[in-house]
Amino acid sequence: MGRWGPDTRGRLERAAMELYLQQGFEQTTVAEIAERAGLTERTFFRHYTDKREVLFRGAGRLQALVVNTVLAAPASAAPIEAVAAGLEAAGDVFQGDVERARLRQTVITANPELQARELSKLATLASGIAAALRQRGTPDLTADLTAEVGVVVFRVAFERWIGGAGPQDWTLLIGSLLGELRVVLGGAQA
Repeated sequence: MGRWGPDTRGRLERAAMELYLQQGFEQTTVAEIAERAGLTERTFFRHYTDKREVLFRGAGRLQALVVNTVLAAPASAAPIEAVAAGLEAAGDVFQGDVERARLRQTVITANPELQARELSKLATLASGIAAALRQRGTPDLTADLTAEVGVVVFRVAFERWIGGAGPQDWTLLIGSLLGELRVVLGGAQA
């Protein structure tokens, strides 16, 4: 396929994932990714700032969707209900692409630098959620705790989703985990 063929970003992503899985993230160069995709390094850098961004694309979109959904929740919604709505909306970003998510997580799990970046992205998500809750009038401590709980639920849901454990419908999975959380906290079972 030529340099100007369709789906340039997809070609780069597929090439990168293949190479990351075959030879490891650290050992893979941008030049190799571009060559495998039948493109130039310059084309790679038009789409990604570096080779890590192949794995973390969409993080900003995910955060914006979650935060905006928390902000748009009905005023009568409890903080955890607003966060639940945001977490459910997150499924729109990656639902239906479980294989890509599995491969991505395999690469991240094999590399401590990528694990640290993933944790940083989750911390940024928690900060965004907490800020959205504060905008809704939630007290600081409650906003912080609810945001952190929300990110834990997100992380566990994501692990279960890519692992095939529990419901594969994202919304059902989030609901199921929040129900489990209520049990853990001694509340009524959902």
